[in-house]
Amino acid sequence: MKTGRYKRNFYRGWVKAEDLRLTQIIAKDTELQILTNKKTDDNFLQKKMWQYRMDIENYIERDRAFLVSLKPVTAAKDAPLIIKSIADESRKANAPAMSAVPGAIAEFLGKDLLDAGFKDVAVENAGSIFLKTTKSIGIGVYAGKAKLWSKLKLKIKPKDTPIGIATSSGTLTQALNFGCADSVIVLSKSTLLASSVATATANRVNSKDDLQKALDFARGIKGVIAVIIILKNNLVSWGKVEFSK
Repeated sequence: MKTGRYKRNFYRGWVKAEDLRLTQIIAKDTELQILTNKKTDDNFLQKKMWQYRMDIENYIERDRAFLVSLKPVTAAKDAPLIIKSIADESRKANAPAMSAVPGAIAEFLGKDLLDAGFKDVAVENAGSIFLKTTKSIGIGVYAGKAKLWSKLKLKIKPKDTPIGIATSSGTLTQALNFGCADSVIVLSKSTLLASSVATATANRVNSKDDLQKALDFARGIKGVIAVIIILKNNLVSWGKVEFSK
């Protein structure tokens, strides 16, 4: 299963939090970076991540369209919850099911940690982040080669979490992308939706003239809280978003 890993892990410096514990979990091409307020049980994390991966891989075996279709798909009635959630959220963005997979694994695992009693949880998977925090934090924004935005950060407040934050890039990704935006960042209460909308929006940006139309597309999807699009030295944004440097 390929969820689209970036050529360089540029997002690995996405948040600085010296008081949080860092855990990295790898299974095949899934590579998670997890921050929590206390020590995690690595066996628990591995078990959960493999469970979600196998749910997705096994479903792809019975329905190849889930993997290869460039349009939304409908999940079978007896499909696992993560499959149904991926299909439902990606359909809202009129995007392929696989566009929601990075956000799905991040959110499902993040909620598992919250259920286990963790108070501060951040799970990052291929540019999609599930975040629950008890204090304001800054999350780095990838801005491509545009030095103008290189130090830009998103300020996330506790009252706005849990939240999903997803980034898609047409210039620095191995995932299927038809655009050339340096960065499209989408915020939503659903990390799955954020992941799908970020991909679908990035696909719509090929020049400066596309920025407003792409922004309008993303803001028109119910559940999207904020959108930021960066193309070289151009930045457009909409919604509930606060920047800090």
